[in-house]
Amino acid sequence: MDKKVDAGSVAKSEQNAMNAITIDCVVFGFDEGSLEVLLVQHAEGISKGKWGLPGGWIYKRESTDDAAHRLLNELTGLDNIYLEQLKAFGDPDRFPLRRVITIGYYALVKREDYNIKAGFTASDAKWYKINSIPDLIYDHNEILSYSIQNLRNRVRQAPIGFNLLPEKFTLLQLMHLYEEILGIELDKSNFRRKILHMKLLAALDEKQQDVSHRAAKLYKFDPDIYKKLTEKGFNFEF
Repeated sequence: MDKKVDAGSVAKSEQNAMNAITIDCVVFGFDEGSLEVLLVQHAEGISKGKWGLPGGWIYKRESTDDAAHRLLNELTGLDNIYLEQLKAFGDPDRFPLRRVITIGYYALVKREDYNIKAGFTASDAKWYKINSIPDLIYDHNEILSYSIQNLRNRVRQAPIGFNLLPEKFTLLQLMHLYEEILGIELDKSNFRRKILHMKLLAALDEKQQDVSHRAAKLYKFDPDIYKKLTEKGFNFEF
């Protein structure tokens, strides 16, 4: 991903960065029943004005994980988030100027916890619904498609989807999250029975506030069970 800004920044970047390996991050969010992904608009360089995944160059003296966290913070203001590596994308023609391999990551964030702001080489940062993604730069649509499939597999094996929900949520919100990720329609009573059987949720003595319909009971996840199931894994089929 291009990082052409002012001359001083370019010189520093070229001196400190590895010029054949980059990082690109797929950042998922969940808002009002819709799964979304965070995109950035490039302010400079060969991709100026175009949309893509947040990412950039890796400094020579930082790990790929550290680079992913740094780049997300520089480009969007995101920090302290769940981040997992996908794989390397190395098609010889993926970058138009020369051979560049990128390492893909995906992140899951609670939308309400962050105020997204464009920074560094991004002129804008915006959430897009999964079914409304524009044509992205380079092979970023391919990286996004791969990350969605990876997320679908992972939520059947570990409760990582809770990273997208507010601290307190309803069973219907949780079901809608799984429906959005998996791209399927679920049976409400069957989902309720299976999710409660896992003992993953702690029922709260609270209900929704300020809703026009009948207020639903609120839940939160049990952190001890969450940790155990994340490490051990499970088979959550519907």
